[in-house]
Amino acid sequence: MKNTFIHNNAFLGDNVYIGNGVTIEHDVIIGSNTQIGNNVTILSGSRIGENCQIHSNAVLGGLPQDLKYKGEYTLLEIGDSNIIREFVTINKGTVSKGKTCIGNSNLIMSNAHIGHDCTIGNNCIIGFSVGMAGEVCVEDWVNISGLTAIHQFSIIGEHAMISGLSRVVKDVPPYIVAAHEPLRFSGVNTIGLKRRGFDSRKIDELRSIYRILFQEKRNTKFALELIEETFEDTDEKIKILNFVRQSKRGIIKGLEF
Repeated sequence: MKNTFIHNNAFLGDNVYIGNGVTIEHDVIIGSNTQIGNNVTILSGSRIGENCQIHSNAVLGGLPQDLKYKGEYTLLEIGDSNIIREFVTINKGTVSKGKTCIGNSNLIMSNAHIGHDCTIGNNCIIGFSVGMAGEVCVEDWVNISGLTAIHQFSIIGEHAMISGLSRVVKDVPPYIVAAHEPLRFSGVNTIGLKRRGFDSRKIDELRSIYRILFQEKRNTKFALELIEETFEDTDEKIKILNFVRQSKRGIIKGLEF
């Protein structure tokens, strides 16, 4: 461990591997069996779970890039079994939420940036050089392809897939593929859903729900009421209705089926 600094106040679990040139500041917790590659910087207020892989030159827990941050005590919380590749940067929170949260079993590819107060769920893939502004929420099983830019406060629903080079400025509902410029609904995420155990009947239900949501010519309120009346109260239907109704930024637009 050449040129490595580990503060006396940092806590490392059992069997933690530390590479060369690593800096671990005070008030850092790293769980057992986590691997820290060369030249990684982990700053104060960072909490990292067990069985993670942090690859070379990542910077975790950096100060928020936000003018409202005034040095208050905030955290970065990273769960278990995450893979964080080279040159990833993840900032800690501000007074807004107090912490940035990364769930479990995510893959965050090289050069990605996750801003202050973001929330990432479980089993997500964040592609190469994805840029995520502050207070973005990414739900479980989301796949965001490389070089995508995500506006602050945006929400991406569970099981959604975002195509590469996208510009996300509206909320992306769950279970869909979003593509094109400007970003639009491009169909249900059929391949991803099948991989996760959704059967053909459930996928057809989702396709029918989104056909009404994105093709109804009157207004979104009427489309939501029609969906509520037409379909049984499945978990997926309720999730979609709640997502759209609670969206503050509005959702992306659709394509013709």
